[in-house]
Amino acid sequence: MVNEVADTPENPQITFEVISLFPEMFAAIERSGITRRALERGLWAVRHTNPRDFAGDAHRTVDDRPYGGGPGMVMMAEPLAQAIASCRARHATPVRVVHFSPAGERLNHLRVMELVSESVLVLLCGRYEGMDQRLIDREVDLEVSLGDFVLSGGELPAMALMDAVIRQLPGALNDSNSAVEDSFVGGLLDCPHYTRPEVWDNRPVPEVLLSGDHARIRRWRTEQSLRLTHERRPDLLATAGGAAKLKQS
Repeated sequence: MVNEVADTPENPQITFEVISLFPEMFAAIERSGITRRALERGLWAVRHTNPRDFAGDAHRTVDDRPYGGGPGMVMMAEPLAQAIASCRARHATPVRVVHFSPAGERLNHLRVMELVSESVLVLLCGRYEGMDQRLIDREVDLEVSLGDFVLSGGELPAMALMDAVIRQLPGALNDSNSAVEDSFVGGLLDCPHYTRPEVWDNRPVPEVLLSGDHARIRRWRTEQSLRLTHERRPDLLATAGGAAKLKQS
């Protein structure tokens, strides 16, 4: 169904216009956890548009064989173009169209923080072997990839992006410090975390976390963050945030 709305609040901080052949997949993000609570609080909204509703035949065809031969099918430009146009028409200001593709830039925290400032994002979810390049060239503002692997469609990357953006919205998290202290916020991986009991499987919680010395705990967490980043993501130490923390330690 075109423009299926999931509990649309009146003045959300951001609206996601999702174009997908499988809108039912997004129930996971609309009905679970932090994103569900943020939706109920009116912080974000989502509308679903199915390209099949813009197909030109009785079979609602949205794909065809690729020119030049090869396996699989390619999503046709016209149904997608009309779906995007319908999303744009609902908003008085220009909207940004995001397409999920292995050819896109690797999604990172800096890009997420940039997208948080958008009032509307059109999330274009492909299927099959991909979509007609002419549609991408004309309509897409940003291509995004989650990593060097292939998924069956753009729905899971779209939900990952939505989750990353929503948790940054003021009021989305019960403790606002949670977003500030996440991995990548300062350019580094987050430090290890522990909870009760103090000893589990003969493994104790690090003594410093039980000391009550908050300055010492902060230093320990910074050191652990630097150590973990150096071991697993040394490339991050070259970023401004990583370099700054390294200098302070």
